[in-house]
Amino acid sequence: MDYSILVGGEAGQGMDTFARLLEKTLKRSGFHVFSHSDYMSRVRGGHNFFYIRFSDKPIYSYSSKVDIIFALNEETVGIHSTKLKENGIIIADTSIAKDKGVIHLELIETAKSLRNPRVYTTVGLGAILKYYGLPLEKGEEVIKEEFKDEIYRVNINALRAGYAMLDEEHKLETLEDGKIIINGNQAVGLGAIAAGCKFYCGYPMTPSTGVLNYIATHADDMGIAVDQVEDEVAALNMALGASYAGVRAMTGSSGGGFALMVEALSLAGMIEVPVVVINVQRPGPATGFPTRTEQGDLRFMIHAGHGEFPRMIMALRSPEDAFYQTARAFNIAEKYQIPVLLMSDQYLADSMTTQKPFDFRKIQIERYISGEEAVTDEEYKRYKFTENGISPRILPGKVPGQVVLVDSDEHDEWGNITESDEIRTKMVDKRLKKFESLKEEVEEPWLIGDEKPKNLIVSWGSTYGAVREAVEKLIGEGVSIGALVFGDIWPLPTNRLLELKDTAKKIIDVEQNATGQLDSLIREEALIKSTHKILKYDGRPFSGDELYARLKEVL
Repeated sequence: MDYSILVGGEAGQGMDTFARLLEKTLKRSGFHVFSHSDYMSRVRGGHNFFYIRFSDKPIYSYSSKVDIIFALNEETVGIHSTKLKENGIIIADTSIAKDKGVIHLELIETAKSLRNPRVYTTVGLGAILKYYGLPLEKGEEVIKEEFKDEIYRVNINALRAGYAMLDEEHKLETLEDGKIIINGNQAVGLGAIAAGCKFYCGYPMTPSTGVLNYIATHADDMGIAVDQVEDEVAALNMALGASYAGVRAMTGSSGGGFALMVEALSLAGMIEVPVVVINVQRPGPATGFPTRTEQGDLRFMIHAGHGEFPRMIMALRSPEDAFYQTARAFNIAEKYQIPVLLMSDQYLADSMTTQKPFDFRKIQIERYISGEEAVTDEEYKRYKFTENGISPRILPGKVPGQVVLVDSDEHDEWGNITESDEIRTKMVDKRLKKFESLKEEVEEPWLIGDEKPKNLIVSWGSTYGAVREAVEKLIGEGVSIGALVFGDIWPLPTNRLLELKDTAKKIIDVEQNATGQLDSLIREEALIKSTHKILKYDGRPFSGDELYARLKEVL
């Protein structure tokens, strides 16, 4: 059992509310859900749409072929009718596409009779629930949670009216629930909260704003200071100040905003203050496609900042991965006193998916703070030369008589400014020593499919879901195929890749950028070159069925 619904129309027509109600109702009915939104950069008008897929089995991607199109305007029918499966249907109001074989329902007139024209999408929701034979009560439960007083009552009446408009085509059995539904941005925010983040700041920038919003929503309950700052330059500098004072701090933005943080990123490298930064990627250059998705910033993030200093980069693969990796990022940042950079994208950020509840017992908060034991001969050396490059870190004001010096200039072990060539060389070497230890910290990529495949996919980040579905389908057809999906990406883990390269006749690079940035990194770090590339950079994500078809061409 696997069904997909597409709802499309203009911004402002209530698609977000419809999608949220349908997602939650399907989830309450026990189904696995995956939804993906495609929206334009405007408040009103334009063409926006949602894919909402549900199944009795886990799903990891959206499907580009749908069973129902719920068209809120004429344009939706014209753009998306070719996406219908063979027995698919289009549902619309009687005023839309009268000559195109659409199932017309009195959606708007019914909403007007209820004295609230805006609830016509809830009328459509009721019709769709009836079409699949789902209990009306599940939808009513969700509406009761979402709305209050008169708005609740009119939506309940709209749902019931829609439920009576369509005949039951399927009789789906509800399943046991017990899952959560969450998107990538929310999972990042939850992971930061679980890791003990006490300061988050940022400037709103699509598609990263959801992280800021989520943490702000829970800030009072969790004792977190959240600040919407004037720009991204201030954001990272303020996060560094909070971290210097001793709290776990994080900031985030998208491509252009992260570009503004670059000078402060170098400051983090010089003063050796831990910080976590997330870049929720969107297509560039410049403003590019502000509401679309891409994986175009990998090379930029590896080399962002002037001068040479260590950093770690983690690409987030799913909401579940985002939760655990964000929490892990705080421990690594603090252990090595470095910036840890998280990479997400619009697709992962905004896609809602059901997950098993996260296990907070797996989150270990590891603080690497020193006390009086760090003071030798009555002196504290903030940048003391050590074997691994990590100096003891005390917090300002916590050890009587000791000052914690920081400065953007080069400095000696105490933090005093210096222009000594000898100290300069030793300080650069000290900082770079951390990178060697980081190499022992990185986790190998996830292996999906055959353990020794003849055809090997390499990919990273949010392509995980589409790759997994395509690989599983090909294995079902008897193809020897596997995939390495990288999460930790700098330093690049290479052990598993080196183990598989000799048995793989084809190495297929799958990325959402135009130049194959992971492929070029693998060539540098492991001397392995892909034999084929499947690249997509139109601002839209891979679906599992699209990637399957493109892999079939290569194979």
